[in-house]
Amino acid sequence: MTRIGLLGGSFNPAHSGHRAVSLAAMRALELDAVWLLVSPGNPLKPAKGMAPFVARLASARAAARRSRIRASDIEARLGTRYTVDTLAALIRRYPKNRFVWLMGADNLAQFHRWRDWRKIARMMPIAVIARPGYDAKALAAPATGWLRRFQRRPGQVKDWTEWSLPALVLLRFRPDPTSATRLRAADPDWHVHYAAPPTPPKPATQE
Repeated sequence: MTRIGLLGGSFNPAHSGHRAVSLAAMRALELDAVWLLVSPGNPLKPAKGMAPFVARLASARAAARRSRIRASDIEARLGTRYTVDTLAALIRRYPKNRFVWLMGADNLAQFHRWRDWRKIARMMPIAVIARPGYDAKALAAPATGWLRRFQRRPGQVKDWTEWSLPALVLLRFRPDPTSATRLRAADPDWHVHYAAPPTPPKPATQE
């Protein structure tokens, strides 16, 4: 059995906060790896201001260097747009893996807007990472009200593969202040740094 954490997102761009959360979750849940599922297009986020997929994937790969974090383009390869469809495909494709869904408190606050969110909760355990400024909204969210009856204590996290589903655990790590929004504001053209290098010109042929 391989224990995999799944962290989805736009990664616009990926940064040290994504890496820190992934590594902390890896330790807390005793994961063999964390996969960053880079979304080709988040239905809940506007297309305006979204960098090209190849740049976002490249930034995720940069954030994952020299670790057991893997940046994945599998959503683009599967052609899935909604998380529920991606997770169903992953479970079918990797029957020997055990997956846990990782999400920040900001996503829990809007989880009730996700397509078939209750079905997602019945597919794999959910580990929610506290995020300053969002915890109050997350705890008051409609999805939290439904999930609260399935909440597990943090002291039980290492046994997550044995939990009956649905199952929710709230994790709290030292926060990383890095913000994708602030990174974009500081460098709106950040994605240019991850663009594919230009194709070198072909050498001139002699007559």
